Parts: sequence; structure tokens; C-alpha cells
Amino acid sequence: GLLSVIQKLKGSPEQELRIVLLGLDNAGKTTLLKRLASEEVSTITPTQGFNIKSVHSHGLKLNVWDIGGQRSIRPYWKKYLGSTDLLIYVIDSADQKRFEETGQELAELTEDESLTGVPLLVFANKQDLVTAAPAAEIAEGLSLHTYRDREWQIQACSALSGEGVQVEMGACGLCRAGREPKGLRSHLPSLQDGMNWISSQIMNRKK
Repeated sequence: GLLSVIQKLKGSPEQELRIVLLGLDNAGKTTLLKRLASEEVSTITPTQGFNIKSVHSHGLKLNVWDIGGQRSIRPYWKKYLGSTDLLIYVIDSADQKRFEETGQELAELTEDESLTGVPLLVFANKQDLVTAAPAAEIAEGLSLHTYRDREWQIQACSALSGEGVQVEMGACGLCRAGREPKGLRSHLPSLQDGMNWISSQIMNRKK
């Protein structure tokens, strides 16, 4: 099972994985990336092109590509999808006027041949805001339950405060699909659970 996957990884050279981080502009992608890399998040500027950071954890080297989400940049997203091991998609949970737009962008991404079968992790960001929609509601609105060609998870978080985003890639400790997150801290699975999920998805794809 998952435990055997982790044991194999620990006994092998460091695995290098390619992760693409996408989402609309102002969704919080760069803030999230800085949190994952244990960097200061007080000053963030919009990403005009892309950022790349490497995060080391549990014998894994995670090369994370943060691509700008402005409308003028989105047509170029597909140029970065080759050899992707995991797709992270970030949503501004408080910007409900753009839910349809972000849902359409995600649907188009998952139809791309380069992402066939690639696991999907959705971050329902900005949960610290009172207007934020719950992760379970967002999952339903995005029709994630219809994504039967890949593993997917959704995680409630606040990249700004750090809740739901455990440093060293613990942010991928995920809420299981359809689970209603009633409190960020009390309902977050452990770092080990998150790394188990990522590792199992990558290893399954590499078989």
C-alpha cells in the first residue's frame, strides 16, 4: 500500500518531480509557493511570467513552476505542461464572481493530452476571509466528482496566514474529496499522509 511506496522512496535516490502551479490572477499562487518554500510572504508582486522553486522533503525534490494567471498569459499555460507529475490549481475562494471563469480554465487544462492521468490538487485559498466558500462547495461547483480519469483532492487553506499550508510541502496533506472542512487546523491530515498521497500518485504513473 502507501506505506510500502514511502519505504521504497526512502531507500532510493532522491526522486525529482515536476509540479505545475496554475490558477487565475490574484488567486494566491505565488504566496502559496513562498509558503511551501518557507519564504517571507509579506511582499508579493503579480507574476508576469513564471517562478520556479525547488522544495526538498521526504527524499523528494519538488520542482514547482508558478505560472502567471493573467488572461494574456493563460494561452501559454499549455507550453509548460510537458512531463508534469502533479498539477496544483489555486482558487480564490472569496471571489465567487470568477468561479465560472476559473472552472472553465481548469476544465480546459484537464482535457490537455499532456495532463492525461496527472493527479490534481486544488487549493481552495483565502479561507481566512469571511466571504470564502467552503472547499466542499467549490469541489461541487467545479464538478470535481466527474474527474474519473485521474486522482484529485481539494484542500482548504489560507496561503497568507499559513493555515492549511504546512511548510515543506505538507500543504499537500489533503482533505479527502467531498469532506466539509469545518476548521482548518483540526481537519488537516498529517504531513506524512500528504506525502504518502503525492508519492503514491507519482509512483503509480511511473510504473
